[in-house]
Amino acid sequence: MSALLQISDTHFGTERAPVVESLLALAEQLAPERVLLSGDITQRATVGQFAAAQAFCARLGRPVLAIPGNHDIPLVNLAVRLLWPYARHRRAFGADLEPVHASPDWLVVCVKTTRRWRHQHGQVSPEQIARVAARLRQAAPGQLRVVVVHQPVAVPTPRDAGDLLRGHEAAVRAWAAAGADVVAGGHIHLPYVLPLHALHAGLARRMWCVQAGTALSSRLRREANNSVNVLHRGAGAARVERWDFDEATQRFACVARHALDLDRSTHV
Repeated sequence: MSALLQISDTHFGTERAPVVESLLALAEQLAPERVLLSGDITQRATVGQFAAAQAFCARLGRPVLAIPGNHDIPLVNLAVRLLWPYARHRRAFGADLEPVHASPDWLVVCVKTTRRWRHQHGQVSPEQIARVAARLRQAAPGQLRVVVVHQPVAVPTPRDAGDLLRGHEAAVRAWAAAGADVVAGGHIHLPYVLPLHALHAGLARRMWCVQAGTALSSRLRREANNSVNVLHRGAGAARVERWDFDEATQRFACVARHALDLDRSTHV
């Protein structure tokens, strides 16, 4: 069985040192095929915070797919925000802001949903929706297809509805029709799994929203401690595990498992 480790909202600059060390130990234990870093990597997009994030990823010892979140665009330096919003991210994680990973078990397509003119809200354009759908249609039958965004495409309560990705409904329908199984995100520091096929009438296939909490930051919600997701793929089956940092043991522990009921018509 192969696995992906999804970490999000690390917010370097607010990271908790014991949690950092525990997550490194977890990554060594799990040895995932890839680490998905789904945005808000830094707190204020400073050179030092990106350097800390880069050093952390180097210590993970696993290949990383990273996309920027809204916190990864400089906030107070307006010239940099307008002219070179992703320069620091690119120096730390490479020129490609929307990386893709393909292997026998996985197709992972990352989407940059931040915009330099937006402070917090995310957006996916019709061009991005079409490009991602085209790549999904090229997937091999045995691949589990994961789209990675920063802002969520579904939320569990009306409280978080304002944080929904702008353009999410068109994206969900197009990506489902193209064969996506999972849309993974972060942004609101709350881990959950929701069936998109139950939320959108007439969706072309079963598809799941998989959200990660904040992996390392002290900026916690009352509902959840530091948290990461592990996506597992085996013969004809897939599941998401939620791993939370336990204050008593100072280690990450698996606290929930969610089987993903996939559309088996295109997974053989």
